[in-house]
Amino acid sequence: MTMDSIGTPAPATVPPAGPNGQRSGRARRSIFLRRPYFTAALIVSVLYVAAAIFAPLVAPYNPVAQSIDAMMQGPTATHLLGTDSYGQDILSRVIYGARYALIIGIFSVLIGAAGGLIIGLAAGLSGGWVEWLLMRVIDAILALPSLILAVAFIAILGQGVDKVVIAVGLSLIGPFARTVRADVIRVRVQGFVEAARLMSIPSAHVIRRHILPNVAFPLVVQVTIRISEAILVSSSLSFLGIGVTPPTPDWGLMIAEGRDFVSFAPWMSAMPGFALALLLIALSIVGDAIREEFDPKSRRGA
Repeated sequence: MTMDSIGTPAPATVPPAGPNGQRSGRARRSIFLRRPYFTAALIVSVLYVAAAIFAPLVAPYNPVAQSIDAMMQGPTATHLLGTDSYGQDILSRVIYGARYALIIGIFSVLIGAAGGLIIGLAAGLSGGWVEWLLMRVIDAILALPSLILAVAFIAILGQGVDKVVIAVGLSLIGPFARTVRADVIRVRVQGFVEAARLMSIPSAHVIRRHILPNVAFPLVVQVTIRISEAILVSSSLSFLGIGVTPPTPDWGLMIAEGRDFVSFAPWMSAMPGFALALLLIALSIVGDAIREEFDPKSRRGA
């Protein structure tokens, strides 16, 4: 060993530039820069929410006010999106339709998430014949499309905005219950849960402290994804004439009212149809981006 080798300090180690370094650099970039489609879709969604909240200030006319003199007028400076067969301003009805669409979509998904959380927790924690029975019920629910289930519930509950919220919410319990059950089964075998049980900690405390926090975030991700499905189902019910009742400014109802005049007054169905399609696309992009960005299972699969 020489004096040079003893006295000379070791060179500083520089981490090699590789995939890990590139991944950490991407992680430091904002999601708004990495996902421009998500940014654009989020802006569109925020505009819809703002229009729904401030509809009385934004809408130029009363959405249910009828005028015989203005029946079925095309887009003009007075009525930017035209009028319908009752002389109602379509722009005002589209703006108020965003309010009803978001109210139905958000609250019905919350009902579905709450029901799915209760059933999923019960199935995942109980095991045995209780889990088998609950999951067979969920399988029966999932065997039918959400629209068919919503039609069945509407037949029992009746028509109206509140009835549509309940019917669509009940039809969405199945997907939430299956997701929660899978997460509960994954969490309950973790070491910290087993340690808590060996320490004789009450089951209610274990559920509240250890299981619910690990189940809540995937559930929230599912909520953001299912809102667009709930809006589509509710609009389909109104289009079929068994959902929201006239003269409520509902997009599905407006599309149905304008289909008989589509050959010479296409704006009656086209305007609410475009508003519905744009919102569904925006919410789908936002929900998918949130899932891919924050859901641990999606990130592991990436």
